[in-house]
Amino acid sequence: MVAAIAALPKPGPLQKSLICDGFSKRFNFEQVSERKKRNFNSLVVASGSKSSSKGGSERFYLNFTGFPFPLGPFLNRITIRTEVVKNSIWLFEQEQALGFSSVSTNIRMTVIKLKSGGLWVHAPIAPTKECIQLVKELNAPVEYIVLPTFAYEHKIFVGPFSRKFPKAQIWVAQRQWSWPINLPLEFFGIFRAKALVDEDESTPWFDEIEQKVLSAPEVGIGPYVEVAFYHKRSQTLMVTDAVIFVPRQPPECISKESLLASAKNGLAVKLLSKGKEVPEEPVVDNKSNRQKGWERMVLQILFLGPSNLLEPTASFAQMSQKLIVSPIVKTLVFSKVPEKVQDWIDRITSDWRFKRIIPAHFAAPINASRSEFLAAFGFLDELLGEQYITRPSLSLLFASLMGKAASYFPPDDMKTLSSLDEFLVSAGVVKKTVSGRKR
Repeated sequence: MVAAIAALPKPGPLQKSLICDGFSKRFNFEQVSERKKRNFNSLVVASGSKSSSKGGSERFYLNFTGFPFPLGPFLNRITIRTEVVKNSIWLFEQEQALGFSSVSTNIRMTVIKLKSGGLWVHAPIAPTKECIQLVKELNAPVEYIVLPTFAYEHKIFVGPFSRKFPKAQIWVAQRQWSWPINLPLEFFGIFRAKALVDEDESTPWFDEIEQKVLSAPEVGIGPYVEVAFYHKRSQTLMVTDAVIFVPRQPPECISKESLLASAKNGLAVKLLSKGKEVPEEPVVDNKSNRQKGWERMVLQILFLGPSNLLEPTASFAQMSQKLIVSPIVKTLVFSKVPEKVQDWIDRITSDWRFKRIIPAHFAAPINASRSEFLAAFGFLDELLGEQYITRPSLSLLFASLMGKAASYFPPDDMKTLSSLDEFLVSAGVVKKTVSGRKR
């Protein structure tokens, strides 16, 4: 459970750990294997993925940050670059795991070419030689580096990445913090950073990219902060953790070794097997076992302690192939401040006519409009009541119907997360609902 919590880009004291930028250094080793190409589902649009042809020393980055829950991989990080909009938007992805666990997901950096010819970088990832080379292949200078959240798995790479592009300006979401000691940004290697302000028309990219800030200091020991961006020309919405789309197949950057390790029937599977006998047979490298490993990873990431890891397929089917709010974010954050979240998504959907969404994890880009985005937040209607609903009736009806499907999480799988929420509330780590009708 602790492993899954710390591996996620979600709020909570286990994740807001001390980070020392000085521990992040690059080392040279031999590459273990090449990754087989995998396709995203039909609702995800992307063209021409590419990684460096060299590999080897280009992919290694010693990462021992995030004490006491460091995020892996510690040595080997393949970077996959995908062009989303020709000569305009690219996605860079790496694997993200908790320490030595078998639970991994992908972490994503989005790069946009501005009219000036420079690059705007959203949520930097580990600056391996391969990653930096793939950025330089775009043949444009990095002008701006943006940290859109407080979450440390995004924050730890801003300093090292910015040193590769010393002329770039750094822009950071306000109310940054760390746990158990609230340290200044300079401790993380982030210097001379400018603040991202809600709907700030003075930002140098405002004519091309707009921003709206969600800041909720009431949630727990530190505020939840996320900045949404809208690229006008491509009609693209960029978020960090607000919504996700779990693909049927694992992201290309997740290693075969990680998938097969997750497919093994270890202690977690034995504990979460609904009392069924767990066979202890060797894991053969095949498509079926890699898929099983991915399904188990997803359920642990979303639920911490799902009801049945031995047979994950049914629960995985309920959570994949649709735009949703992660159960952890929904339970520990958004349900605590429903009015603020509703105001944020209402401003996003009323002002921005997006046709695709790029989150920082799982699948992207996602073909989705304002209706699908509203539907993912359908659970807020129950928390707030009709007096807070401002959307037109037809839109509300459609979003309500879609929202019931998007917000359905298997009750058995939610038990561990609900118990954790109750414990964190009783311990004073996470607060009760501070607005709305229900807890």
